[in-house]
Amino acid sequence: MHAKLTLISIAFLLLAPLAVLQAETPATAATKLDVVYKTTDQGPLKLDLHYPGAPKTGAKVPLVLFTHGGGWAAGNKTIGDRGVRFMGVQALNAQGFCVASVDYRLCTKEGSITVRDCVTDAKDALRFLAKNAAQFSLDAERVFTWGDSAGGHLAQMLLLSPPELFPGDPALADAKYHLIAGVSWYGPCDFEKIELFTPPGGKGVGDRFATRIIQAGADEKAKLAAYREVSPVTYLSSTSPPLLMMQGDKDPTIPVHHAHYMKERGDSVKAPVEVFIVENSGHNWREVGGALRPSLEEIMTKTAAFMKRQLDRVPNSTTR
Repeated sequence: MHAKLTLISIAFLLLAPLAVLQAETPATAATKLDVVYKTTDQGPLKLDLHYPGAPKTGAKVPLVLFTHGGGWAAGNKTIGDRGVRFMGVQALNAQGFCVASVDYRLCTKEGSITVRDCVTDAKDALRFLAKNAAQFSLDAERVFTWGDSAGGHLAQMLLLSPPELFPGDPALADAKYHLIAGVSWYGPCDFEKIELFTPPGGKGVGDRFATRIIQAGADEKAKLAAYREVSPVTYLSSTSPPLLMMQGDKDPTIPVHHAHYMKERGDSVKAPVEVFIVENSGHNWREVGGALRPSLEEIMTKTAAFMKRQLDRVPNSTTR
């Protein structure tokens, strides 16, 4: 019995340091949930912060603002514990980024809330985090954007449109931040060119998102102005931050044409636009007619690696 107890004691002593090490090493990224960034007539708008680890005092972590999909009329900021968004957050956390997933007002059938409001809210979320960067251990000089579907469109708008456009909450108007780069997962780039929404080999799908951009009955001049205002392609210039357009070759919702057109327009004005096409992919990286090429894991690696490469090209914040 004494020998048995001695062996147990030795085993405990050997394993104790490992247990302490495991207790000190976060198994998952630290999170701050339901942070209110502004209040609207429809209620408070919130965001979640997903850190690569428990933030240390005085640290400044590079920020990725994530905007969710749902056709600007559905969806929410929840990342969950599975699915492509979760995998994307994991990949970015592994590279040292904090991901802020934001809610925004959703488009309504009567047109009281439009895509323009979605853009404004997403910008206010970024402005809020920039103004409160120290409180949340974020680096407002190293900001990135990322989104899926409608959120991919918002990620492009955040990245490319000037910070002063789409003013929202006056209390956030003086926020200062610096955008480094962005990634759009199957997001549309231009509403004016309706033909971009027709899948390869398909028939015309019509002006599907018209009433989410401007109220029905608007004259053609007002409609064109509204479409151009919320089309990311409008804001491309030689000084635009780098943008990666990632889209599936068999996506019927936001066809692959958007990525190619954005690249074409980017090249014409010397804007840094890259394209990454996933074969056998429908919307939301769903397999269509075969396995994804490259794989889902490689899509995540590419997303995070693009941002990390752009991050490494800029110096750390001088106040870091």
